[in-house]
Order: sequence, then structure tokens, then C-alpha cells
Amino acid sequence: MAQTLSIIIPTFNEAKTIEDILEKIISVNLIHNIQKEIILVDDASTDNTETRVNIFKKKHPAQNIRLVRQTENQGKGAAIHRGITLATGNFIVIQDADTEYNPRDYNTLLAPVLEGFADVVYGSRFIGGEPHRILFFWHSLGNKLLTTLSNMFSNLNLTDMETGYKLFRADILKSLYLKENRFGFEPEVTAKIARIPKVRIYEVGISYYGRTYEEGKKIDWRDGFRAIWCVLKYNLFDRKTFK
Repeated sequence: MAQTLSIIIPTFNEAKTIEDILEKIISVNLIHNIQKEIILVDDASTDNTETRVNIFKKKHPAQNIRLVRQTENQGKGAAIHRGITLATGNFIVIQDADTEYNPRDYNTLLAPVLEGFADVVYGSRFIGGEPHRILFFWHSLGNKLLTTLSNMFSNLNLTDMETGYKLFRADILKSLYLKENRFGFEPEVTAKIARIPKVRIYEVGISYYGRTYEEGKKIDWRDGFRAIWCVLKYNLFDRKTFK
């Protein structure tokens, strides 16, 4: 029986890019005949994101696409939590609704799991030879500082803790007690994954096509400070890991 990759897409006002990223997703042929389950969680968008998704679904009736809408804006983390609950696949990957991350890298993320080596795979923007758009020095420095801080407490040696591409065995991710509703998901899930006994975490190089703020990038310096707090909180103080 074929296995399934659940692709969770948290969306908020991504009408300009949502059809592009969906086209990229459905065009990817996954290794080992893995099937795709696409779960879009619209976080109360105020543009026509929902309309564009429904149009796309009608154009591609053979695709396994599910759209759910939050009644009020709760944040990226909350949308991811709902997607995790709804996912029915063997594996789960988080996909941003913009085009910064390329779904062609799904197979690179899947390979260590399917080959029996990994339970969780992080896609690093800072290793390997894939294309990487050059943008913000301070964002890059902040990312490295957050990753270093996270590694100090989790005893991991990741190069990109904040990466948007993380692939999990579904049973592992569904077992975690996750609380962060906004951009604290990355440090929280990393802290909790690191505490799972005998968990096997791998890292692979991925491509990265970053956006400028004019092109729609949403994260800012306040999210960076929140991430620092989350690293400290979930590694030192709030250590409940499982549901």
C-alpha cells in the first residue's frame, strides 16, 4: 500500500502566490510512489486567497486538496497545529504559501526517512549546493544566533533551526504537545523533538528563493525576539513534550 506525505500549508493573505505554490506541489513526482495529501489552513485571510484555492481545486479535481478556514486570525503556529490534527499521511512537511521554498526538495527531505535512517529531517538553507537568494545580512546573522542558542540547549548541531522545511514521521509530530500559535513553532518543535529518546534527526541541503518585504515577507525583528524567548522557554522552563 502506497504511503502518503501530508503537506500542511498555513496561509494568510497569499492570493498572489498560492496558485503558483500549488502548481509546484502537484508537479512533483515523489519517490517510492509516495502520494500527496495537501492541507491548506487559511488563517482568516482578508484577500481572495480562499477563492483562488477553490478555483485551483476545481481545475484539478484529481488532486487530494483540502481547504479549511480559521474563523479568526490566530497565527501561523495555530494553523500548523490544526493541519497536524487533520493530517492522515505517514509523513508531514510544512510548506509556506509563498514560493521561498521549492517543493522539488520534498524528495531530498524524504530520502533519509524512506531509507530507514531518519525520523525527522531539517532542510538547511546553509549547506549543499542548491540555489540560495542573497538578501538580508541581519536576518542571516539572527538566524545563526538563534540556531546556535537552540543547539546549546538541545545539544543538536543543526545549521538552520529556523528553516521552514521540516519533515517528520507523522506519528512523532502528532505525539508532541505544541503550544506556540505564531512564529515560535520552529524553536518549540525543535526543543521537543530533541528530547524524544533515540530520535534520529538528519539535515539536508535545500534551495531557498527568499522574498523581500515589498514582495510579501511577513516576519520581522519582533518575531526574532519571540524566537529567543521560545528557545529559552521550551528548553529550560516549559519542558512538557508529549500530549
